[in-house]
Amino acid sequence: MSVDSPEQLRGLKRAGELVAQTLRVLRGAVAPGVSTLELDRLAAETFARHGARSGPILTYAYPGSVCISVDEEVVHGVPGDRILRPGELVTLDVAAELGGYHADAAVTVPVGNVNAPRRRLIKATRAALAEGIRAAQPGASLRDVGAAIEREARRRGFTVLRELTGHGIGYAMHEDPIVFNWAAPEAKTRLTPGLVFTIEPMLTAGRPRIVLERDGWTIRTADRAPSAHEEHTIMVSEAGDPLVLTVA
Repeated sequence: MSVDSPEQLRGLKRAGELVAQTLRVLRGAVAPGVSTLELDRLAAETFARHGARSGPILTYAYPGSVCISVDEEVVHGVPGDRILRPGELVTLDVAAELGGYHADAAVTVPVGNVNAPRRRLIKATRAALAEGIRAAQPGASLRDVGAAIEREARRRGFTVLRELTGHGIGYAMHEDPIVFNWAAPEAKTRLTPGLVFTIEPMLTAGRPRIVLERDGWTIRTADRAPSAHEEHTIMVSEAGDPLVLTVA
């Protein structure tokens, strides 16, 4: 969507703050021995307390309140009986609707102590997100955003999973435009003040090939290499640097 009123911006900020708060709750609960289903229940309880609804359930009848992906699972991991183990990476992907507005953010966190390569993967993915956000200037194109993301990922020795993208957001969880994490030729949209979308690089330490699991939802790396995913919902600003809506 494109914001053109203070009321819209207030609504988006409220949804973004709720997403950020939910991520804080989940991050605080990540520990060895915790199941992904337990984390999902915490998210559902947080949504309920604030009168919010799960974006994935509302939009796709997804079998969980949030997406929780572990290690080789890149995105859309279905919460269940998987127990978190020391040394793993877990991605918490929270999308929520509040008062008619949607926001979406994700973070990959370590389970206990993780090895140096996995720490570098997390750091690289966060840096790629930061570069994508920095590139989202009025007058730039979405291709500029994608190029900045992939350039930073490569600089740090990791690979973008090109099939997986960000998206427009606002009145619905998924809207136009598609936000590529590389310099896709079709990413011609020019950024104008008020445009709202997610930036969400997904990086792997292995080969850039993904497969869909039998559950029909979970996407993992084909070679089962670990992956990381970082995401924010942003709004292009007249002042230059975009407004990050999913930071409390």
